[in-house]
Order: sequence, then C-alpha cells, then structure tokens
Amino acid sequence: MIFAGMLAMAASVAAADTLSEVAGRYDIQPSSHIGFTVAQVGGGGITGDFKKFSGVFALNKSDIAHSMIDFTLYPESVVTGQARIENFLRSDAVFDTENFPTIKFKSTQITQTSPDTAVISGLLTARGKSSPATFQATLSGHGKNTITFHVDGKIMRSRYGMDVGTPIYSNVVQFDMTIEAQRT
Repeated sequence: MIFAGMLAMAASVAAADTLSEVAGRYDIQPSSHIGFTVAQVGGGGITGDFKKFSGVFALNKSDIAHSMIDFTLYPESVVTGQARIENFLRSDAVFDTENFPTIKFKSTQITQTSPDTAVISGLLTARGKSSPATFQATLSGHGKNTITFHVDGKIMRSRYGMDVGTPIYSNVVQFDMTIEAQRT
C-alpha cells in the first residue's frame, strides 16, 4: 500500500515535468554552461567553453512546435585553459572575432520527442555564413520561474570556413550545454 502510494506520487511529479507545464518566455542566464569539444586523431583534442552569451526562448504551451529560440554566442569569450589555443581560436584562422564578434542561432522548427525532450532545428550563422543546425534538448529541472535544459549537438565547422587543421582535428564540434533560464 505504501509502495503503491509512492509510485503514484512519483508518477504525478514526473508528469509535471513536461515542456507544456513550463511554458513561457525565458532569458538565458550567465550561470549557463556552453561547452565544446573538437577531437584529435590519436586522442586528445580541444575542449573548452564560452563565457559570454545571451538569448531568449519562448515555450508555447498549446503547441511546442510554435516555440522559439534566439541565441547569441560571443567567441571572444572562448576559454580552453591554454592561452595559445584561445588566441588561435580567436584569430582569423578560426572565429575571426575582430570581423565576426558573434555567432547566432535562431530556431526554425522545434519538434517535441517526449514529454520532456525536443529536437531544435535552426539556422546557425558564424563568420558570415549560415547553415542549418540541430540540437537535442532535455528538460532537466525547473522551479517556479526558472528552467534548466541539457542541450547537445554537433556542428560541422567547415560549413563556416573554420576547417583549419582538418583532418588532424575533427571537422565536428560537439556541444554539451546546460542552459539555465529565468522567466520574464
């Protein structure tokens, strides 16, 4: 009897953690983490994160497909723990932060894949070049006015003219992000 009651309570808590339950407009918070990895032949590679970014998203309660995400990343803020690599990434060989101070992502389609997951498709623009990009998002927590998503995805850096070092360094950039947001 106690076990059945606990199961029912767990099911009701899990049911509350759905995308439609947390609908609203949110500002992405600086406490978020935007991490990336570029693999290297033979192991290792480049791992880092971006310290400066901004964005908003709106989750439509009646139809998640009508939701939107608008995200801006400032590549000048890249951190790898190695000044030489950071300076190279900021140079005109990779991000060219002097001429292209932002990387932008704007959603074009959001497809809910389960009560707490979605595939986000959109247009990523970097170095003046735009190409489709897709990310997977999982609702990982929320409070009354806060929400947290785990987001991951892969980007082909050659699409943006950043393929220096291939094939020694992978053309694929793997993103692993924790997006924390505040309801506005």
